[in-house]
Amino acid sequence: MAMEDFKAAIYEGRVTDAASNVIGKPLQYFSEVPLNIAVVGEPGSGKSSFVNAMLGLRAGDPGAAETGIQTTTVDVKAFPHPHLLNVIFWDLPGKGAASFGEDVFAKINLNRFDFFIIVGAQRFRTIHADLVNEIQGMSKKFYFVRSNTDLDLEASKRQRPSDYNEERILLRIKDDCHEGLRREGATNPQVFLVSSYETKRFDFPLLWERLKNDLLGLRRKAFLLNLPSISLPVLNNKKTAMKKQILIRAFWLWIFAAIPIPGLSYFPARKVHSWCYHNFGLGDLSLRDLAQLVGKTAATLKAVMKPLSFISVFLWGFAELVRAVVIIGDYTYFQHFPLYGYLLSGGISLLSTYVMLNKFVSNATDNTQRVLTEALMCEAKKSI
Repeated sequence: MAMEDFKAAIYEGRVTDAASNVIGKPLQYFSEVPLNIAVVGEPGSGKSSFVNAMLGLRAGDPGAAETGIQTTTVDVKAFPHPHLLNVIFWDLPGKGAASFGEDVFAKINLNRFDFFIIVGAQRFRTIHADLVNEIQGMSKKFYFVRSNTDLDLEASKRQRPSDYNEERILLRIKDDCHEGLRREGATNPQVFLVSSYETKRFDFPLLWERLKNDLLGLRRKAFLLNLPSISLPVLNNKKTAMKKQILIRAFWLWIFAAIPIPGLSYFPARKVHSWCYHNFGLGDLSLRDLAQLVGKTAATLKAVMKPLSFISVFLWGFAELVRAVVIIGDYTYFQHFPLYGYLLSGGISLLSTYVMLNKFVSNATDNTQRVLTEALMCEAKKSI
């Protein structure tokens, strides 16, 4: 029901009501929202084994991810969690993994996922930094998991048995991860040292508890970030409906074509432009209320809006100039009332005005989507 109210408010130009309808919901409201968790990292870092560990499965079990010594994941594969409702782990190819000479990871649209777990088997590397920057660029969250911790400890013990100190080694590994993440601008980075084969050791239990505690916040964030895509077809329907009204308004503006002064129709056209923006909920008062709701300023929301393109304005102005020249030229050449000039300039004005008003509607539609995306993104950042 709340989703229908959201769509209705968007269609009616009540963007603040639409946003408040979902922002004010308690966390429990989002308990069944699907959550898509992408497991990413370099090739061979143990992503598939980690996915199996999170699912409570071993390699070879029905429904388990395929694992092996060599890189085995070359496609995006979904693994619904058997106990967490609507939580899907996605096993992604390693960043830099090649298939038929192509980087298969580069073709994946990461924005389709709601949350990320970066798995690294070595020291913090450039690949990890690139992933962190890409994820943060989408305003999404992640955990950093250092896999194969048991193997790291065994290697350290073999190399320097007399100086072996498990606690100190684990702290050094975690500090390296924290340092790398902070260099990339990650605030309060969540780092977990795990072994996918010994899930009761190290940070695996802590990781599991943290995920369960963050789950509702992550679901809420995913829901809010997906709302703009839900609003898009609603806005497009509204645009179609409004364009049917535009022809009538274009006829009203047509009467100004009778006066051969370039740009005279600018002022009534400007009123139509304001009508479009208010109809979509982009008036100053509406933007102020929306900004207050999400804890931002109206200027922040206005900053994402884009004006009409220069080419559109130029062509409209050029058409206005042409129609004036047609009338004046008709009168000067024939020395009588410029009947034909009025008819021709009227046709030019009607066509150019109709095209321009349609661009007003399209521009308002696009800006509503941008404002809504910015407002919901601001709110989504508060989720966890």
